[in-house]
Amino acid sequence: MEMTVTEKILARACGRDQVQAGEFVNARLDLALANDITAPLAIKEFEAAGAGNVWDPERVVLVCDHFVPNKDIKSAEQAKLVRDFARRQGLTNFYDVGRMGIEHVILPEKGLVVPGDVVIGADSHTCTYGALGAFATGVGSTDLAAGMITGEVWLRVPETIRFNLEGTPGKYVSGKDYILYIIGQIGVDGALYSAMEFAGGAMRELSMDGRFTMCNMAIEAGAKNGIVEPDAVTETYCRGRGRRQPVLLASDAGARYSRVIDIDVGGIGPQVAKPHLPSNAVPAGDLAGLKVDQVVIGSCTNGRIEDLRMAAEVMKGRKVSPDVRTIVIPGSQDVYRQAMHEGLIDIFIVAEAAVSTPTCGPCLGGHMGILAAGERAVSTTNRNFVGRMGHVDSEVYLAGPYVAAATAVAGKITDPSGL
Repeated sequence: MEMTVTEKILARACGRDQVQAGEFVNARLDLALANDITAPLAIKEFEAAGAGNVWDPERVVLVCDHFVPNKDIKSAEQAKLVRDFARRQGLTNFYDVGRMGIEHVILPEKGLVVPGDVVIGADSHTCTYGALGAFATGVGSTDLAAGMITGEVWLRVPETIRFNLEGTPGKYVSGKDYILYIIGQIGVDGALYSAMEFAGGAMRELSMDGRFTMCNMAIEAGAKNGIVEPDAVTETYCRGRGRRQPVLLASDAGARYSRVIDIDVGGIGPQVAKPHLPSNAVPAGDLAGLKVDQVVIGSCTNGRIEDLRMAAEVMKGRKVSPDVRTIVIPGSQDVYRQAMHEGLIDIFIVAEAAVSTPTCGPCLGGHMGILAAGERAVSTTNRNFVGRMGHVDSEVYLAGPYVAAATAVAGKITDPSGL
């Protein structure tokens, strides 16, 4: 039977020749992940089950990234619980302040995920790793506890929607604009429990950072996972960093898809998603002139080096508006260091933006940039739900780094080509 790349990965993890959409399977895990918000509950369930040791201390990854550096006593206690568990279990891959980064940035960066893997994480944006040609999906903390004990996950094989992206993108258009446009077309439940397979000539030309951004937001369309077939770009990225031998799989020509959607990226301009859904995507020009109070550039969606380069390209030689608090958050220590060596940090500071240590902070309304009632932000993060970044009467507009940086400079939502 001909299969999609998602089906092939799951079949391999089950030790079978084939699986098909709709079938329930037990799949062998390559990695299980949690953070300082989700790990404490998983740890409590792990211990309540009477488990002694995790199934493999090299394949359970814990990252303190949401409330770090700790913002208050409660977050400090959460982190301590995770820290103590990691030490008791002898986990090889525990990442804390100074050695950490945003989980979905550092795991690929450190080679912890490779093509062909099956990964679960107690964080919905675990689907990011599909950019490497892995099956990666978010689970609840209780399911994560079971995975830490058994090294397996029970799930239903998803149907696959294939998105064929062709054409040449215009200036200031990135992977963030592609995915906002797609979610705008199909809606926040348009890929419910499906695999979103991104393919076509435009995807082959897209960088790994752009692919991470797109797969990261597959969950915003309700998807089980996002995925890109590994190719030369993937191999180049993994070379010298992968900790295991990658398994490069591709969809068969006759694979069955629930839908195939063709997209000409030449018709996609810089996008902005209006409150309070990622599907409220419109061309940035449609919102031109809307004043904002804060801009955030970073997160697991757009905190990689390419994202910072885009923002710096717009900010270089300019100052951010005195009416806009602009916060730049590198996604990892390595990204921070590279940005420093390339002079990007200097550009941001000269532009009068604040540069933060790696953290998820403002994305979830945790810290490092909370919005007050009546305030409006443009953010390169992935969600703009009611109260997502602070007060329920605040507003979040999602955009890519180009639009976010242009907005910071202009003090109002701006298509970068208009600066």
